[in-house]
Amino acid sequence: MVDFHQIVQKYFDIKHIKSVQNFNTHVIVTLENAPEDENKAAELKNELLRLDGVENASIIFTRKKAPEVSFGLEKWQIKGIKHIIGVASGKGGVGKSTTAVNLALALADLGQKVAIFDADIYGPSIPTMLSFENTPPVSYDGKIFEPFENFGVKAMSIGSLIDRDTPLIWRGSKAVGAIEQMLKETNWGEIDVMVIDMPPGTGDIQITLSQRICFDGIVIVSTPQDIALIDAVKGVNMFEKIGVKILGLVQNMSCYICPHCGKPTYIFGQDGAKETADRLGIKFLGDVPLDIDIRQTSDSGTPIVAALPDSLQTKAYTKIADKVLKSL
Repeated sequence: MVDFHQIVQKYFDIKHIKSVQNFNTHVIVTLENAPEDENKAAELKNELLRLDGVENASIIFTRKKAPEVSFGLEKWQIKGIKHIIGVASGKGGVGKSTTAVNLALALADLGQKVAIFDADIYGPSIPTMLSFENTPPVSYDGKIFEPFENFGVKAMSIGSLIDRDTPLIWRGSKAVGAIEQMLKETNWGEIDVMVIDMPPGTGDIQITLSQRICFDGIVIVSTPQDIALIDAVKGVNMFEKIGVKILGLVQNMSCYICPHCGKPTYIFGQDGAKETADRLGIKFLGDVPLDIDIRQTSDSGTPIVAALPDSLQTKAYTKIADKVLKSL
């Protein structure tokens, strides 16, 4: 008598074989949590079809349902990190990642050992801003990544593992799993402050990360524009409901200062974020102007805090970093 299980084990580990059944010449192999290797599945199917009495064969891949997110989840243990702060926004396009990078560099200039982790998994921009785009991470033992280090800051991003034009079409659980793996399997060393560039919005990934990571607090980034502030308030409320401390609100693109006459123009409105912070009873961390140097230095891979350390823009980030550091 043919031992179907023995045949299946030639192609897939026994721990992944959920069942092998023969229904009137139709053999159905059900695999659970097995790597979806189409070549192996085709080879197995062909071998089964060569057996006498087998007219059809099906190889089915299944997965156990991921546990639902709930409060009180076990925290991830990230070795060597004293403090973790998140930089978040209620919506995209408000300069969250630029703020996160320059905040990290400003904290390093204040004497801290700093790391930045890019959790903005669907739009990773840290590799571009810190000049390690298209450079794969190094692992000396095949298990632990070595972080990149530029401008005195250690960094890691999913963007270092994929081409910049390749979209990540991942569901939330897979995205969170990748973030966990890179956070826990990177050789950070001894770090005083880790800055995590969070995905924008208030969805499942943001909630799960907030429950899994031992945040000391969150910095919310917004422009003064009313529509951005509506989403910023949602972000504040989400983190507070989960029990994560809000360190304060940064008003990005606060105004445009004419390089010729020095006159400020409030393109997105004036003091909207400051007034919102006052209304919510949270700290206002400071203004960052809408400035071409900030944009150009970020795009070129040398953020303004490193490129123009004596500029007014850098001083704005330094004041924010100093307030954040005192909050810790």
